[in-house]
Amino acid sequence: MAIRSIMHIVERDFSYFFRYKWWLAGMISMNLADLFIMAIVYTGMVNPEITKDYVSYFVFFAPGLTITALFAAAFMIGREINMEVRREISHYMLSLPVKRWELAFGRVLAGGMRGVVYMAPLFLTTFLITWTYSGIVPSPTQLLLVIISLFLISLGTSGLSIAFAASTTSFEKYITARSAVYYMLFFCSTVFYPINLIQNALPQPLVVIAQYNPLSCGADITRAFLLGNPSFTLTMFIDTVAFALVFSLLAAIVYMKETQK
Repeated sequence: MAIRSIMHIVERDFSYFFRYKWWLAGMISMNLADLFIMAIVYTGMVNPEITKDYVSYFVFFAPGLTITALFAAAFMIGREINMEVRREISHYMLSLPVKRWELAFGRVLAGGMRGVVYMAPLFLTTFLITWTYSGIVPSPTQLLLVIISLFLISLGTSGLSIAFAASTTSFEKYITARSAVYYMLFFCSTVFYPINLIQNALPQPLVVIAQYNPLSCGADITRAFLLGNPSFTLTMFIDTVAFALVFSLLAAIVYMKETQK
């Protein structure tokens, strides 16, 4: 019964997500443009020595773009929940025949699944690009591990977004917090540059953030199996599991507390 209730919440959030089909198509097109325009331009600007282990910057950046799209899509549910909190729509949600914890985990799970679905065409594009340049085809087990890792990152991102969104009734504060998180996680990660360059260019505290950043873990796990570099380590996967568990639980606690007001 609990699983059925949670899946009803997931179905509701999915239908809301896909209500704006043309907007989603435009966003995916923009992400693809980032890859085929920005990354190609940057390839001619970036020192080839920086990404010499990845054929070109274009090939290096493709997995990173997939992760950024996943993160942005999973974070979108926070905007919806913040709107519900501000307009007291959450009171309506409590009238549904589901328990508070089922409602909370359903919202987190929906955000995570939405991120993975949004990312799917970009991941397929990345797979085709890396296969064309590297000739590496991951085994079914490796591909499954990549997908599981990306889902965990999406789940943790959804939880992070919901925790921020449900803890404030101010849209301005939510947007400010979201922008700060975006800035820190996007640009202090291996999405845009390999870790060896970051180690040489940034202060040590930022290097530590970049190493354990979930976006870095997701990008490097994808590169490990699609490009063969860097080498996959168990620590990468453990970081994604920890990120998903911590922020999923945090989001559920904050959301349940908010709905008790």
